[in-house]
Amino acid sequence: MNDQQTVLEKFRHLPPIAPRELVGLWKGHGIPANHPFDGVLENLGWYGKRFTPNMRADALLFRSGEHRLTAIDPKYIPLHWALRLDQLGRTRMARNLFSYLQRRLRANGPVAALKTLPFDGIESAAMVYDAQPIVDYFRRLDELRLMGAMTIRDDERIYFFELQRIDEP
Repeated sequence: MNDQQTVLEKFRHLPPIAPRELVGLWKGHGIPANHPFDGVLENLGWYGKRFTPNMRADALLFRSGEHRLTAIDPKYIPLHWALRLDQLGRTRMARNLFSYLQRRLRANGPVAALKTLPFDGIESAAMVYDAQPIVDYFRRLDELRLMGAMTIRDDERIYFFELQRIDEP
């Protein structure tokens, strides 16, 4: 398992990416770095993110059945409790409950905006959530992969993840 500093150093040295380059569907997975969310999203069936040409985003796409994706509205997620009860988020019970609740948590449209924002003094694409104090910052790993750093206001820990392009815009 990596620690926050090691993964953060890798992220800092990656080249920036423009928001327009993110348009499309991306499959994601977490990068373990001693964050409370490590393994939680995967346990709940997280698929990835979708970015639209009008610079909006489905921030949290989850698998719903065999071949369907459901966009979840993060405004329904109690961040304070999710960070404190992270052990529960990795259980079968949480996965089953989340699967049951997906219909009620469904987003009515994109729930975040793509912008260019600085992270450690380098301007790159970022996704700002509409109803949560969260910003995901992105850097390029290669032509088909990105690294993301999810920050939560007033929490110094960073959740790191990787996205791989699934389709072309």
